[in-house]
Amino acid sequence: MSDDAPDSNARTRTGKGRFAPGLDTAQRDARAAELRAENWKLDDIARELGYHDRSHARTGIQRALREIVKGPAEKLLAVYADRLEDIFQRTMEIAEADHVMVSHGRVITDADGNPLRDHAPVLAAFREARSALADVRKMVGLDQPTRVDATVHQVTQQDIELQEMLREAKAQAALEEQELRDGAGSEG
Repeated sequence: MSDDAPDSNARTRTGKGRFAPGLDTAQRDARAAELRAENWKLDDIARELGYHDRSHARTGIQRALREIVKGPAEKLLAVYADRLEDIFQRTMEIAEADHVMVSHGRVITDADGNPLRDHAPVLAAFREARSALADVRKMVGLDQPTRVDATVHQVTQQDIELQEMLREAKAQAALEEQELRDGAGSEG
């Protein structure tokens, strides 16, 4: 290979500092996925394509599958983002336009004869713009996941036995109270 030709398997780092697979690795992973689709065993794929072992072959296949999905998914994401951007721009045009109040087909004016502004269309446009922006944030993963505060209480056998003792004591007290009422009622 000449010094001027780029290395097809050059190890570059991703934005997160991990090594990104080079072209040769991507091609080998794609071939591994093809062989797996032909019902090859992972050990055989590893031997055939020079993976260290079956787990490395499996990892290569998983990388290939992620890349297959990633390309079209990124294109679709871009289409949706463009559509939402268009919705946002149109709603902002509506919000910035002049809107006058109309009642029964007539423009409502103030005491000086000036048309009164109608803010309802502006507010509706802002709601739609906010909704479009929320959809973009959700689509690209900018929203933080909802946090849930949860407390876990471990119930032991002693807790269960104590609860049973309390139920029995309450039942006994209720029985004794009923006997007292029944006895007091027959004396009267």
